[in-house]
Amino acid sequence: MKNSEEETKQKKVAKLVVTPCNDKNCNIHGSLKVRGRIFEGKVISKFQKRIAIEFERMVYVKKYERYKKSKTKIHARLPDCIKDQIEIGDYVKIGECRPLSKTIHFVVISKINKGEKEK
Repeated sequence: MKNSEEETKQKKVAKLVVTPCNDKNCNIHGSLKVRGRIFEGKVISKFQKRIAIEFERMVYVKKYERYKKSKTKIHARLPDCIKDQIEIGDYVKIGECRPLSKTIHFVVISKINKGEKEK
């Protein structure tokens, strides 16, 4: 039972990571540790080593005693090993890590399939 579970986990990781990288700021191949909060969002812009994601959240307005929708934009480090898989419009999962620069405090963990996002 344990062998089959380990094999499926290895297959999932193998599908996500096609090319190994020498990036020290990679959470899979490097020494970067993911801790803290994890978010899922849509990629709105892509740069050479980072992406910007956007997601909606509900914020309580005390004056009106109601909730409003608010969009949040976060920049995340894009490791070399999954750079080719992620495009603008994809849904990704990012995790908090140590500060990598002035604006980057998150790293891309994986790409989310549209079927998984709808559930």
